[in-house]
Amino acid sequence: MRLTALLVSAVLLALPGGRVVASEAFDRESFEDFVAMRTGDGEPVYWYTTGTVYSYPDGEALFLMEGIDTARHVRDPEDEVRVKQLSRKVFFYRDIDSGEVLREYRGREVTPIAYPYQLITYALDEGRLLTWVEQGSGPMLQRFGPIDNIQLRRIGRTRVYTAPLFLDFPIGNNRRYQAFENYDFFIHPDDTGLAYPNQLSWVRYGDLPPFAGEGHAIIHLVSWRVDSYDALPEAMRDYLENDAPLWRAPPEDLEEIRELQAEETPPTGF
Repeated sequence: MRLTALLVSAVLLALPGGRVVASEAFDRESFEDFVAMRTGDGEPVYWYTTGTVYSYPDGEALFLMEGIDTARHVRDPEDEVRVKQLSRKVFFYRDIDSGEVLREYRGREVTPIAYPYQLITYALDEGRLLTWVEQGSGPMLQRFGPIDNIQLRRIGRTRVYTAPLFLDFPIGNNRRYQAFENYDFFIHPDDTGLAYPNQLSWVRYGDLPPFAGEGHAIIHLVSWRVDSYDALPEAMRDYLENDAPLWRAPPEDLEEIRELQAEETPPTGF
């Protein structure tokens, strides 16, 4: 089992005029700001996501994609440097032309990408933000970490947290999940007046979804955080209520996650 991450000691971002911004070490403030951005202040938050699946290398737009990643966090009062993120996420496909939820494609059932839970631990360690991930259940329970991959850069007063991942792990039936994914989280200043100051751009290179046949795909998604279920778009709420009611809220606590880990409920849709 292997999960590696690209970490460059001085990542440079080109800006107009030839200036560059280097990644910087994490301190308590930037660590806490990341946790608050990602998981909120105690109540569930919802990262609403929309984007497109393209075939590679020809670039044909195959499917629309939509979903949520909902999260909350818990803290151990005896441990000041670790925070646990309790999440669920589900991403489903829509027809590229009609926008209807895609349930069958060329005679094959279309299965959403669905995690009944993910448990992510964040820790501040000598200027680094380390992560540990738990997902899956039963014999497919997987634990990764520590992962040292999150970079912090600043563009003016906007903070950019970047997490590049090179993924390679078993997913059952003698198959492996092998892909490159990159996450860019943006925290914009509150005084900008933006409706959604917490944003994410996400890209993945890997295999086509299983129902789409052989080949490779690029998935590009953009996300923004809303702070209540009712703030999600109506079409997203309709999907959750009719097709994925479990995903209307993140896990309640660690006990619920441990129960899910004991079940035969691995992630689907890969």
